[in-house]
Amino acid sequence: MPETPELSVIVHGPDVRDRLPALLGPLAAHPVPGTEVVVAAVGDRAREAAGAHTGAFTVVPLPEGTGDGAARAAGAARARGRWLHFVHAHDGLPPGAPATLAGHAATLPGTADVLLFDHVRSTWNARDLPSPDGPRLARAGRDALALDERPALLRTAPALGNRAVRAAFWRAHARALADEDEPFAALAALLLADRVACLPHPLHEAHRPRARSLPPAAALPRDPVDRYERLFALVPDRAAVRGALYDLMLHDCLRHFARTVPPGPGAREFFHRAALAARRHRPEGHRGPAGFEGLRRSLLERDAHTEYRALRTANGARRRAGSAVRSARRRAGALRREHRYRRALAAPLDPCLAVFSAYWDRGAACNPAAIAAELARRAPHVHPVWVVGAAHTALLPPGTDHVVPGTRRHAEVLARAAYLVNNVNFPDSVVKRPGAVHLQTHHGTPLKRMGLDQMPYPAAARGLDFGALLDRVDRWDFSVSANGHSTRVWERAYPSGYTSLDHGYPRNDVFYRAGAAEVRAVRERLGIPPGHRAVLYAPTHRDYEAGWIPRLDLAALTESLGEGTVLLVRGHYFHAAADTPLPRPRPGGRIIDVSSYDPVEDLCLAADVLVTDYSSIMFDYANLDRPIVIHADDWETYRATRGVYFDLPAGAPGPVARGQDELTELLATDAWRDGAAAAARTAFRRRFCEYDDGRAAERVVRRVFLGEDEQALPPVLPLGERTPAPRPEEVA
Repeated sequence: MPETPELSVIVHGPDVRDRLPALLGPLAAHPVPGTEVVVAAVGDRAREAAGAHTGAFTVVPLPEGTGDGAARAAGAARARGRWLHFVHAHDGLPPGAPATLAGHAATLPGTADVLLFDHVRSTWNARDLPSPDGPRLARAGRDALALDERPALLRTAPALGNRAVRAAFWRAHARALADEDEPFAALAALLLADRVACLPHPLHEAHRPRARSLPPAAALPRDPVDRYERLFALVPDRAAVRGALYDLMLHDCLRHFARTVPPGPGAREFFHRAALAARRHRPEGHRGPAGFEGLRRSLLERDAHTEYRALRTANGARRRAGSAVRSARRRAGALRREHRYRRALAAPLDPCLAVFSAYWDRGAACNPAAIAAELARRAPHVHPVWVVGAAHTALLPPGTDHVVPGTRRHAEVLARAAYLVNNVNFPDSVVKRPGAVHLQTHHGTPLKRMGLDQMPYPAAARGLDFGALLDRVDRWDFSVSANGHSTRVWERAYPSGYTSLDHGYPRNDVFYRAGAAEVRAVRERLGIPPGHRAVLYAPTHRDYEAGWIPRLDLAALTESLGEGTVLLVRGHYFHAAADTPLPRPRPGGRIIDVSSYDPVEDLCLAADVLVTDYSSIMFDYANLDRPIVIHADDWETYRATRGVYFDLPAGAPGPVARGQDELTELLATDAWRDGAAAAARTAFRRRFCEYDDGRAAERVVRRVFLGEDEQALPPVLPLGERTPAPRPEEVA
């Protein structure tokens, strides 16, 4: 341990529901260089849990009943780190969080007093629930800034676990930051900080114990009026901050009134005190929200308790009535749709009708689109109809026959089609008719756990009905696979009686059929200047994040790589492009948001190198035999929360960067394409590009739609005999 560690993790509090050993065990088993752990152990059980790891921690024994504020202060007094992270004994830390936090803190300027980061939430029956803070932190950027520049940061969860504080800052403001009211201490940290830095990635697990499992004093909610009176005293003349704090005060007071204060004299007294605080601290010229929320606040500001109670009663009745009406309409609509579908099921199957869908009805894409194109060439007598949501129909190629879910024709084609093709699953209501063929194409090679293999991972399994999943799988007749690894995974994760088609992914055919003209044309469409290197950055979705947050400082990366590099940024399709916090594109800019560009195969053809993390795009892109760089800064967290089938750093298709500095270094030198990178890519291609040779769609169409025997199909070309599309530097 260095004389002055970068980070002190201060675990504090009693051992609630025996959660402390699970927190301390990984910290002892995986010590982080430059990081110390101080345990302010409250009570005998907490002291025993810490004592089980003799020598790993600095233990500060505290008597039973010591409050959280006093425990934080006792732990901080023994801490030697430059930065302090307070973790309550009933909370947790995602794998790799201390290392990430210490590494990022070391890069912050001396003016930054607080580092805000994202967190996941857990309760007694759920784990790794995403918080809403990530997008807010991402919008703030990565530069340390004054709270006046981004007062919305006051809306982040008011807890000390989702922020680290500089030790010198703690010592200067220990009285406020060790307050027993944690929301006060957390907000005070922001209000008192010179500058605040943000990191939009989960580095803390906030556990909410059941109220009855807590000591009576700890289970009681604090009075927010007193809290905000003290907070306003910290910001006497900061207009922007006072306005944001005022809005937060009204929001918290009204929520406390609605959820905690029982009807009666106590309710009237609390409402009156909140109204006085609202009048006293309302900034001059402050404009509140419009609509119902604005009405609620105006009643509080006027101390109109009786009118407010009446409004709540009326609004509750209105909401219940509206909910009943909406529920009745939904039931009636569902009954109408079911009646149409059942009536259509009485008609005979149409042997020349095929229904296609991709990515939950988002449009004509992926393996289904490649199969449909091949079907038009080899079996034009089969008519394809796409199921496409109303919001996506405008993006369909001209002349594409399609139906919108819920319409009369949608029910008819689903009921009568002899072929149903999808890269996910059709709705549970779809009936598998005798003679109908269901073709499951999938949409990637699995690195993360899928299907039944998700069951041990709560974040991945949340909301899944595995019985209904198996019912959907039982409709499959064929399952397409790109490699032996996928075949084995599908058969274990989706057990049923379907036939595996080891034919390759049809969407990858283009990687062996495209020529120089196609590569040149797509680069021109994307605006990539001739001679420039195009880096395709395509990260995956994370179950523990509420939205997609770029894990890279994209502006800093492009600046470091120089004028000759263009960054193509592809957000995951789970997230709407409008919600991605990307730099605003500008003509001639070197960051191009391609999140809405389809098909993604075009982006692969245009790119000189792929940068991804755990996305299945790496398996497809490997067919091009072009460099791939893995950015795995949260591998331990991802592996623990989602589950994986193999160790990515060991089996990666190229060099692995564990942070932005490493990634920049790889791309700024020849390490992204040197001999070691090529050797890793060759081994990866041998394993995962097994069946992709440019004729996958042909094999699938001939087998499924034309009924040819497997032995009559063209054999898969050996890897060494395949010729991928030319690289961009070869066509410039």
